[in-house]
Amino acid sequence: MAGSTTAERGERQQESSGPPPVRRLRRRQVRVIVILVLALVFLGIPTLWLFYGSDWLRAERVSVSGTRVLTPAQVEEAAEVPLGKPLISVDTDAIETRLRQKLPRIDAVDVVRSWPHGIDLKVVERTPVLIVQKGGKFVEVDDEGVRFATVSDAPKGVPALELTLSRSSSAAASLRRFGESRLVREAVGVARAVPAAVARDTRTVKVRSYDDISLELRDGRTVVWGSSEKGAAKARTLTALMKASPDARHFDVSVPTAPASSAS
Repeated sequence: MAGSTTAERGERQQESSGPPPVRRLRRRQVRVIVILVLALVFLGIPTLWLFYGSDWLRAERVSVSGTRVLTPAQVEEAAEVPLGKPLISVDTDAIETRLRQKLPRIDAVDVVRSWPHGIDLKVVERTPVLIVQKGGKFVEVDDEGVRFATVSDAPKGVPALELTLSRSSSAAASLRRFGESRLVREAVGVARAVPAAVARDTRTVKVRSYDDISLELRDGRTVVWGSSEKGAAKARTLTALMKASPDARHFDVSVPTAPASSAS
C-alpha cells in the first residue's frame, strides 16, 4: 500500500514517546548509586564510631600463653600493649617486633586481637640443644645455632659445646674457611642427629675442626662422629655398633660404611 494505515502511525507514535531505553537504564543506575551512598553514610558513621570512638571495643587486657622459662609478666611488659586504645588500631606487627627484640628467647609469637577487649600473645620459646660455658654462666644455643640466652644454671640434659680447635694447619684452615659460627651450627647438626638414647647420655660435643666432631658420654665412652654430613646414616650405624659391642668404650662412625669400636 502506498500510505500507512492509521493503526500503524499510532504504533510508531507510541514507540517514539518517552525517554529511550538507555536513558531510563542510566537513571536507574544513578538511583541505585545514590541509595548505596546514603546507606554507607548512615551505616558507616556508626560503625566507625563503634570501632574508634566508643569504649566497647578497646584493648583492656593482655593474655600470654606458651611460656616455659619466661613468665607471662615478662612477656606482657616487653610487649607494651597500648591499653585503652581502640582494639582495631593496635599495631600487632609492632608488638611482635618488640617481643623479638627484647626477648631473644622467643622463637615465634602470634599477636591476636581477641574481641571485644583482649590481645592474646601466643609464644613459642627457643629450646637449647647445646650450652656454651662462659665464665661462671652458660650460653644456650638453639637448633639453628642461635645463642639466645645466658643463664646461671645449666639446663638439665643439654650437652656442653667445647670448641677445642687444634693448632694444626687443617684446623686453622677449617676455622678460616667456615668461621666459628658455622662450626657451632655443625655441632648443632650433630647434636640433632645423634640417636635419642645416646643424646640422653651425651655430656659434651667437642669440635676440633669442621670434620672432627666427637661426643663424650656421661659414663666416659666416646664417639668419633666426624662432620655433620650423613647424620642419619651415622646414627643408624652407631645404634647397631653399640648393640653389637656393648662393652666397647670408643666408637668411630665418621665413615658410616666402615665403623669401628674398641674397648680402650
